[in-house]
Formats: sequence, structure tokens, C-alpha cells
Amino acid sequence: MEGASNGGMLYHEVQESKLCAVHCVNTVLQGPFFSEIDLAALASDLDSKERQMMLQGTTTAAAGDFLSEESHNVSLGGDFSIQVLEKALEVWDLQVIPLDCPVAEPAQIDPELENAFICHLHDHWFCIRKVNGEWYNFDSLYAAPQHFSKFYLSAYLDSLKGSGWSIFLVRGNFPKECPISSSEASNGYGQWLSPEDAERITKSCNLTQAPPQRNNMSQQQHTERLPSLAETDLQMLSDMEDEDLRAAIAASLMDSSPATASGESSIPKTEIAASLMDSSPATASGESSIPKTENKDISEKTA
Repeated sequence: MEGASNGGMLYHEVQESKLCAVHCVNTVLQGPFFSEIDLAALASDLDSKERQMMLQGTTTAAAGDFLSEESHNVSLGGDFSIQVLEKALEVWDLQVIPLDCPVAEPAQIDPELENAFICHLHDHWFCIRKVNGEWYNFDSLYAAPQHFSKFYLSAYLDSLKGSGWSIFLVRGNFPKECPISSSEASNGYGQWLSPEDAERITKSCNLTQAPPQRNNMSQQQHTERLPSLAETDLQMLSDMEDEDLRAAIAASLMDSSPATASGESSIPKTEIAASLMDSSPATASGESSIPKTENKDISEKTA
């Protein structure tokens, strides 16, 4: 578990234009360490090196086609490549590793033992970060970080992978402190929150609805595919666990010892079992909205 950092505060940035890559890097580092200008400079440096390599290793025609194209590391709208994020985090001796890489296999099995993940789909970036021993989703499309349990962390990462998101593991020595009181600690879209404030803001927001509309429509479309951890989802998982427990108790009662003696309760155990089975919670359609096979898979991962 990480030691307490930044006085126990959480650093979160709310979406500004298409600067989600900036927000992602800063929430990984837990402080306003980079601006869009900083990342643009890194992108320009990467472009220059790539052009030099093309000139040295390809024909003039191929190099000319490459040089005539726009930057490969930053779009006109301000979206940055994974290479730019890697370079920014390398400044702080942090390594970015694709989660499907063999060296990241332990993180696939026990993600809660890591410290940070970067998630990407098309033009949206966000990070999932462990701060002071607790996991949070620092997606800039939300007003505050969302707290994750260790169980839900694994399920959420699996859900992202199933939805086509690219996930990267971040390893290294993360900064422990950021000068909160300095003038650089405010970049216009960053804020420091206590875990209690983050929880209060999250609860006050209707997370079951789609996130607020953004100026960029494609980003909004991608965000609609982003799994969210609404309180109703957590309640549904709890109801499923209760239902399975009742079923197990009922089965146990049905298979228990022979008929009771005359001095025992006059209520047959079969009736108790039937009552337990009939009391299982149901959704509007009468059945759980998550297949039990999927619930079993999740349970096996946490075993």
C-alpha cells in the first residue's frame, strides 16, 4: 500500500476541450505537472525524430509522403498519441506497458497489486489510480473521482477490454507530493478533493444518465460506450449475491436430515426452502439482468 500523499487529498481534472490526455497524465501523477503546451512540445519532438528516421531508412518518395502528412503524435483538435503520454511519464521515471504484454501478466491476474492504469478508446484517455491504498476512476468526464473496490476494479477492467478499450499499466516510482499551495497548482480545470468530498459529489450526480454533452461529438459517442459504476450496479451485484445465498440455504434445507421429531417445529423445512426461493429479488423483467455465468466468472477472479 502506498504511503499517504498530498495530505490525503485527491487530484482530479474535469474535461476541457479535447485535453483528456493532459488530464490523464496529471491524474496519474496526482498533480498539475503538465499542460497542453508541454505535451505539444513532446509531440513536436517525437515528430522530428520520426521524420529523421524516415529520411534515413526509406526512399525519397516514401519519406516525402510521410513528411507531407500532419503530425502523427497530436491532432489538430489536440488529441495526443500514446507515445506522447509515455514520454511525459518517462520524465518521472514511470513506464507505460500494454496490459496484454507478457511482462504485465501479473497485473491481469491481480490488478489490485498495481498502482495505475491508463485507458484509451479512439480520442478519449483516462486513468484508474490507487491513491493512499484506495482505487479511483479519474475519468475527466466525471465531476469527481469514483471510488473502486478491489473486486470491482478487476470486473471494470475486464468490461473495458470487452468494449474494445486499450489498457496500459503504469509502473515506477510515483511522485509522493505536489506543491498544492503554489500558483502552479491551479490550471483552470484541476481541483483537490478529500475522499469524502469526492464521494459526496459522486453521489449527488446522476451517474446512471449519459455524461454531459461535449463540444466534440465523436468523444461523446465513445463515452457512451464507457462502463460506469452507478450505485444501482452495485446494488444489483449485492442482490445477486443475496439470491445465490438464499438458493444455497434452500438447497441445504431440502437435503438435510430425515423427518423431524414430534417435539420440533411443526413448520416443514420444505416450506422454509420454498419461501427462501420465492423471496429472491428480481428485476423489472422478473430475472436478474446479469447472467449467473457472468457472475460466476467474476467471483472466480476474486477467489
